[in-house]
Amino acid sequence: MRRRAWWLVALNLLIPGSAQLLAGNRRLGKFGVVTTFVLWGAAVLLLVLVLVWPVAVYSMFSIPLVLGLLQGVLIAYALLWVLLTLDTLRLVRLIRIRPIARGFVAGFAIVGLVGASGVAGYGSVVAGSARSAISAIFSNSDYTPPVDGRYNILLLGGDAGPDRDGLRPDSISVASIDARTGATVLIGIPRNLERIRFSGGSPLYGPFPNGYDCGDECLIDYLYSYGEENPELYPDAERRGSLPGIEAMRDSVQGVLGLTIQYFVLIDMQGFVELIDALGGITLDVPERTPLAAAIPGAKPFGWVEAGEQHLDGHTALWYARSRYESTDFARMSRQRDVQEAILRGFVPANVLLKFQAVAEAGTHVVKTDIPSVMLGLFTELASKARELPVTRLELVPPEFSPAFPDYDKIEAALAEAIAGQTETPTPAP
Repeated sequence: MRRRAWWLVALNLLIPGSAQLLAGNRRLGKFGVVTTFVLWGAAVLLLVLVLVWPVAVYSMFSIPLVLGLLQGVLIAYALLWVLLTLDTLRLVRLIRIRPIARGFVAGFAIVGLVGASGVAGYGSVVAGSARSAISAIFSNSDYTPPVDGRYNILLLGGDAGPDRDGLRPDSISVASIDARTGATVLIGIPRNLERIRFSGGSPLYGPFPNGYDCGDECLIDYLYSYGEENPELYPDAERRGSLPGIEAMRDSVQGVLGLTIQYFVLIDMQGFVELIDALGGITLDVPERTPLAAAIPGAKPFGWVEAGEQHLDGHTALWYARSRYESTDFARMSRQRDVQEAILRGFVPANVLLKFQAVAEAGTHVVKTDIPSVMLGLFTELASKARELPVTRLELVPPEFSPAFPDYDKIEAALAEAIAGQTETPTPAP
């Protein structure tokens, strides 16, 4: 009886339902075995697809309906495994086993049950979190083809917070991504850039046909507020998952760079902290000892980020990216781009999977975007490729570029040169 018990418990762990086929309800056993082999087959097929056609897998699991079905299947399988394990313990007839062996047999069965059903249960939780996050963050619009072989995404860092009124784009940059290789040019735009030009098709061209001139110091980040104060310029913004202020920034950046911006991503300060903490922090190679302090008269550093490789939590990373103590806006822009690259490197599959619930929850608080969910598979694959390549950075800052008197021909030439440098097969990052 002891040997029989060990065999039945082991078979239930290896092939759920096989114990019932041998010594119990054969109909239940057949259902368990068939279900197990179907799931094994699906897992093998999924692994093959990940190896040969990963974008298909990423796209499939970015569909909320598919994630909902997966969540239901995993919950049902976890419950089936519980049923089969309890029935196996009934078949074992513990009362007829020597007392010293009963605890070991039962303990082995319970450990196997917790391990197997726990994996299925965790998978259902991850699927549920992903479904909720995708539905909350991403739009339902259609696929958009690349323009001139590239996707251009506007990245805005908003400075909304509990101690501030409204929102201003404190950080403005564009990620221009090669749609084939994932090679990325990260363009930093000073928030104090002036004399912004607009194309004839922009709603801002009407009030500012000769460029942005408000009669005083007319900085590019003011245009967010201008758009919010004049929503009639962008009557369809909210319906398309955007805001008038964001659309004004999109038109402004398109005018500066001469690029078509397909999508935007807006992240606020508190969301920035939550996302980095959810990833477990970020690692930076800090070029010099950096004080952390507000740019107000009489402020003193409350901390420092030392030179060298440093691992920063969300709060410290935010201050490192924003601090202007004994520094300039342009130095701060460089630090912000360093942090953006570090966040990209943190989105490795293993890291995200282990912390998925926290990352997904942070994402719903962090990000506003008009990227459609149907594009997630493609962008996930491009992000995976981009992590293996060096990021080309173009900062529109002095002395090469003048924020007060921008030379747009020079800006476009520099951008074309940066993109042209990635046309050949890029060399992987060291």
